[in-house]
Amino acid sequence: MPNWPQAPRTGEAPDRRPSNPAPAAAAKEQPENTPQFIARKPLRTLDDLIVSSVVMHRIDIALKQLTHHEALYHTWNLKKIDPYRAGTAVNFYGMPGTGKSLAAEALAAQVARPFIDVNYAEIESRYVGDTPKNIVRCFEQARAANAVLVFNEADSILGSRLSNVTQSSDHSVNVSRAVMLSQLDAFDGLVVFTTNFPRNYDAAFVRRILVHVKFELPDLATRERLWAQLIPDEMPREASFSTRELAAASEGLAGGDIVNAIKAAGAEAISRPQPDRHLTMADVRHEIESIRLAKAEVGKPAPGPRVVSVDEVDSVPED
Repeated sequence: MPNWPQAPRTGEAPDRRPSNPAPAAAAKEQPENTPQFIARKPLRTLDDLIVSSVVMHRIDIALKQLTHHEALYHTWNLKKIDPYRAGTAVNFYGMPGTGKSLAAEALAAQVARPFIDVNYAEIESRYVGDTPKNIVRCFEQARAANAVLVFNEADSILGSRLSNVTQSSDHSVNVSRAVMLSQLDAFDGLVVFTTNFPRNYDAAFVRRILVHVKFELPDLATRERLWAQLIPDEMPREASFSTRELAAASEGLAGGDIVNAIKAAGAEAISRPQPDRHLTMADVRHEIESIRLAKAEVGKPAPGPRVVSVDEVDSVPED
């Protein structure tokens, strides 16, 4: 990779050293801890994923693309029209807490492979030129472990390239995007991208992703399944406890919100003395309203995802 000069950090004087320092001096500037991307065994499966039938169908399509890749590309000769695709890339996008990360892990379990979680903070480096090296490293380690590669916050990694390059950091962003494109093309395994902000993707990456799966907020039937499955059987409940009523009361909440409500309500219930040490509808309803209030008053609302149209993709020149 090119050894681009490092821009001075805020509050520091410009670096007056020679542009080509001695090897020993250059080594001191490198990060002490090179990031390691460790493959993990998936603990959650598709049985743990509670989503609508539409979402599950799209996930199933992604699985079929992977499991039948050899037959599709060699026996049925799809390689004729797509000669350079070695692996499969899928994109899970949608509102926070809707099951994207869980689905990525479950996908790895379904194909009996470990998975490597990669967050942008793990590959981004303050040393200009090291971010592309970290991108290469995570693909190399996924290849060595025969692992599914999962990029969380993928919009930070797959963002649009800069057309107006004015400083070395801008050039480094474009180099990182180019390296990501080349690594994705060469990787013969499964890559899963998850994001809350799909509009930020560069169109070149959109073309390379085989299946896009939009994760919606759960409907009434899905919310009832979530409440019924997420509350452990070991958690005692009052006699009048109703997951159907909770499903109706939790419209607009994602699966992650429901998990948080159960955990907080459980903490309240277990702190009471007997004979009141059990989960009540009042406990859970209180947490549902607390989550609603937090969503309204804390942070910025997540924008609704917009799918890039075919016309927009086709308007971008090929790389």
